[in-house]
Amino acid sequence: MNASFTDKEILEDMLSSQKAITGVYNSFTNECAHQCVRTDLLNILQDEHNIQANIFTEMQKRGWYAVTDADAGQITQARDKFQTMAATL
Repeated sequence: MNASFTDKEILEDMLSSQKAITGVYNSFTNECAHQCVRTDLLNILQDEHNIQANIFTEMQKRGWYAVTDADAGQITQARDKFQTMAATL
Protein backbone atom coordinates (compact mmCIF):
# COMPACT_ATOMS: atom_id res chain seq x y z
CA MET A 1 0.00 0.00 0.00
CA ASN A 2 1.34 3.42 -0.93
CA ALA A 3 0.20 5.92 1.65
CA SER A 4 0.87 9.48 0.70
CA PHE A 5 0.43 12.44 2.94
CA THR A 6 -0.36 16.01 2.03
CA ASP A 7 2.03 18.82 2.91
CA LYS A 8 -0.52 19.98 5.48
CA GLU A 9 -0.62 16.57 7.18
CA ILE A 10 3.17 16.41 7.25
CA LEU A 11 3.47 19.87 8.80
CA GLU A 12 0.73 19.08 11.33
CA ASP A 13 2.64 15.95 12.35
CA MET A 14 5.89 17.89 12.54
CA LEU A 15 4.31 20.58 14.72
CA SER A 16 2.75 18.00 17.03
CA SER A 17 6.10 16.21 17.31
CA GLN A 18 7.95 19.42 18.09
CA LYS A 19 5.47 20.27 20.84
CA ALA A 20 6.08 16.85 22.39
CA ILE A 21 9.86 17.15 22.02
CA THR A 22 9.99 20.57 23.67
CA GLY A 23 7.86 19.25 26.53
CA VAL A 24 10.27 16.38 27.13
CA TYR A 25 13.38 18.57 26.94
CA ASN A 26 11.73 21.06 29.28
CA SER A 27 11.08 18.31 31.85
CA PHE A 28 14.64 17.00 31.55
CA THR A 29 16.03 20.51 31.97
CA ASN A 30 13.88 21.22 35.01
CA GLU A 31 15.09 18.05 36.72
CA CYS A 32 18.77 18.31 35.77
CA ALA A 33 21.16 18.54 38.73
CA HIS A 34 24.42 19.12 36.81
CA GLN A 35 24.85 22.70 35.55
CA CYS A 36 26.90 21.74 32.46
CA VAL A 37 24.28 19.24 31.32
CA ARG A 38 21.52 21.71 32.18
CA THR A 39 23.14 24.36 29.99
CA ASP A 40 23.40 21.89 27.10
CA LEU A 41 19.75 20.90 27.54
CA LEU A 42 18.70 24.56 27.57
CA ASN A 43 20.56 25.11 24.31
CA ILE A 44 18.87 22.06 22.74
CA LEU A 45 15.50 23.22 24.09
CA GLN A 46 16.00 26.63 22.45
CA ASP A 47 16.88 24.96 19.15
CA GLU A 48 13.76 22.79 19.35
CA HIS A 49 11.58 25.82 20.11
CA ASN A 50 13.06 27.57 17.07
CA ILE A 51 12.22 24.57 14.88
CA GLN A 52 8.67 24.56 16.28
CA ALA A 53 8.32 28.30 15.60
CA ASN A 54 9.51 27.85 12.01
CA ILE A 55 6.96 25.09 11.40
CA PHE A 56 4.20 27.19 13.01
CA THR A 57 5.13 30.20 10.86
CA GLU A 58 5.11 28.09 7.69
CA MET A 59 1.68 26.71 8.55
CA GLN A 60 0.35 30.21 9.20
CA LYS A 61 1.73 31.47 5.88
CA ARG A 62 -0.11 28.67 4.09
CA GLY A 63 -3.35 29.38 5.98
CA TRP A 64 -3.24 26.04 7.81
CA TYR A 65 -2.98 27.42 11.34
CA ALA A 66 -5.31 30.34 11.80
CA VAL A 67 -4.83 32.57 14.80
CA THR A 68 -7.50 35.10 15.66
CA ASP A 69 -6.83 38.33 17.51
CA ALA A 70 -8.36 38.62 20.95
CA ASP A 71 -10.79 41.46 21.50
CA ALA A 72 -10.42 43.85 24.44
CA GLY A 73 -12.91 41.89 26.54
CA GLN A 74 -11.02 38.63 26.11
CA ILE A 75 -7.75 40.33 27.03
CA THR A 76 -9.28 41.84 30.16
CA GLN A 77 -10.80 38.48 31.13
CA ALA A 78 -7.45 36.68 30.73
CA ARG A 79 -5.58 39.39 32.65
CA ASP A 80 -8.09 39.28 35.51
CA LYS A 81 -7.93 35.49 35.66
CA PHE A 82 -4.15 35.39 35.93
CA GLN A 83 -4.00 38.31 38.38
CA THR A 84 -6.43 36.38 40.60
CA MET A 85 -4.32 33.22 40.28
CA ALA A 86 -1.10 35.14 41.06
CA ALA A 87 -2.70 36.70 44.13
CA THR A 88 -3.48 33.26 45.58
CA LEU A 89 0.13 32.03 45.32
